[in-house]
Amino acid sequence: MHLYNVTVNIEKDCEASWLEWMKNEHIPQMLSTGKFSHARMCKVLVEPQDEHPTYAVQYTAEDYNAIQRYYREDAATLRNEVIKHFSDKVIAIRTELEQVFELGNNFN
Repeated sequence: MHLYNVTVNIEKDCEASWLEWMKNEHIPQMLSTGKFSHARMCKVLVEPQDEHPTYAVQYTAEDYNAIQRYYREDAATLRNEVIKHFSDKVIAIRTELEQVFELGNNFN
């Protein structure tokens, strides 16, 4: 399994509208590309010195090729939507992750 992780630092004054847009528009658009099976959003609890909230959005892909197809076929269009709605209010850092293993407990 592979993850496409987008860490976003956003200006506080547009945080609520960005969250709403991400939940109702952007993440569903990402999932509708067919390259990702699901998405998870997490808030970073330690805020940077500039006090802008930071979020990590992780999109799960079956394999690395799906992420590469996303770059070729969809990334430019979807990134332009972010710019259109939030221009210079967000800074995004994108990383690709390969899951090495996952551990868990069964609580019956």
